[in-house]
Amino acid sequence: MRSLLSAIRLPPLAGPDGDGVSETVGPLTIDPGLLVRYRAAGQKIAWREVSTGTRRPAGPRARIAHLHDEEARVEVEARGAHVRITAASGPVGALVLLLEIDRRGSPSALGAQEAGRNPSFPSGAIVAAWGGESVPEDSRPGLHDLVELARYALA
Repeated sequence: MRSLLSAIRLPPLAGPDGDGVSETVGPLTIDPGLLVRYRAAGQKIAWREVSTGTRRPAGPRARIAHLHDEEARVEVEARGAHVRITAASGPVGALVLLLEIDRRGSPSALGAQEAGRNPSFPSGAIVAAWGGESVPEDSRPGLHDLVELARYALA
């Protein structure tokens, strides 16, 4: 009989982070079929610049992502490897951030700011950063939270 004190050897997909069914696809550890649906929805996003008058001011680039009947303001600040993306709280904003995580890899930080703190995001915002950029600390959503919120953008 085998010793009960020896280490249990589990197959790679049956570890504590997986249920034995889903596989890791790129940097996002989500169901591969759902990731395909997110990527397909991303191709349907219509983008438009935020009108600011005659010339674009210095600072983050602001655009509006439109999908189905929903919109989300998205601001991108990039300085080399240092990138910070702020998206309006909601399904389309979460989808945009998930697609950026799929493209860029896992962010160094993920945070959220509450409604009313930033006039550009009156309903609050979700922020992802790469390269050591800071994010708001009003709350700390996880990747799972983004995945669940972005599901509503698939309608």
